[in-house]
Amino acid sequence: MNATQPKHGIIPWPPVIYVVAIALSVVLGMFYPLPWIGDIFGDILVGAGWVALFGVAALWITAIRTMVRARTTLNPNAEPDHLVTSGPFGITRNPMYLANTLLLIGVSFITGIAWFLLFAFLAAFATQKLAIEKEERMLAAKFGKKYRDYAKRVRRWI
Repeated sequence: MNATQPKHGIIPWPPVIYVVAIALSVVLGMFYPLPWIGDIFGDILVGAGWVALFGVAALWITAIRTMVRARTTLNPNAEPDHLVTSGPFGITRNPMYLANTLLLIGVSFITGIAWFLLFAFLAAFATQKLAIEKEERMLAAKFGKKYRDYAKRVRRWI
């Protein structure tokens, strides 16, 4: 299988999951707002939210740059040509999925919409079940011991 052929279906689950989580957070936040602790920790949460969004940008930029340099696919449904273990992949095996989750957490802290925080964890769980576990099986089959050693050394999320 090459980088243009799908490895496990035609739906790129991670982006779909996170877009749905964002849409649901906005809609539910407008019609069914949840209580928020922003009155007590407002400035601290907003600051933490901006730090999280800075982390999102850093993770995305460095992960994409690292993958491009390694000449492997950015498509979540394509089989990678190379096992990337440097850059942010040396800290987390899924820096782009982590960035997506941090995006929701950061937006929650900045806006005070608790739904973003709830959906951040639900989206991370769904991404793990629908994408990450399949990707890990494929990587283990393709790269063998090299991937298994990497997986022992670097955590899935953080």
